Amino acid sequence: MPEVQLQGSGDCPVPTGHPAAKQGRPRDAELDGRILDATLALLTERGFEHTTMDDVAQRASVAKATVYRRYSSKEELAVDAVKRLFDREVPVPDTGSFREDLEQVYADLLTFAATPHGQALVRLAVTESCREARVGAMYLAWLRRREATCQLVFERAVDRGELREDAPQRLVFEWVPGMIVLRAVMGDEPMDPSAAAMLVDLALRGVAP
Repeated sequence: MPEVQLQGSGDCPVPTGHPAAKQGRPRDAELDGRILDATLALLTERGFEHTTMDDVAQRASVAKATVYRRYSSKEELAVDAVKRLFDREVPVPDTGSFREDLEQVYADLLTFAATPHGQALVRLAVTESCREARVGAMYLAWLRRREATCQLVFERAVDRGELREDAPQRLVFEWVPGMIVLRAVMGDEPMDPSAAAMLVDLALRGVAP
């Protein structure tokens, strides 16, 4: 089975080769969710390299063909599974205020990172990315997809005059996840979600108009 190819420019690789939607019966959302949840559980327990698509089918109690019809490679499956997790745990807010949006994103990130599942996933991503460049590219592809989704928060803030057009948006987005990764790798205690407001204060000092 061919592996997904990661291509792109600069530091923003994206997965390609995702199978086009097939004609016929519509996808079963409940079945899709079971497959992605099973993938997340196995990634956390075993890591990417020791998880197979056959394992996912068994854990989700579906036929192997059901998984292979949806995903042509393990990379595609893993990226969608992690995306599902963060769409659920860290939804993109729209409060009408950039400060409140950013505080919600930071608080949700810190809350998730403080859970055993969150800590395990962060450590796993760092460990496997350092060991295998292909896996690192997969996690980076997911990060860039998430960054593109959060772009809406910044665009709305610029339109409302709350954010400079030349503000370093990537830094505002990445610095809290970077701190989370550092604490997880070093074995430090996760930061309390109540610190989100303080982190927003620090971020806004550099990007306010």
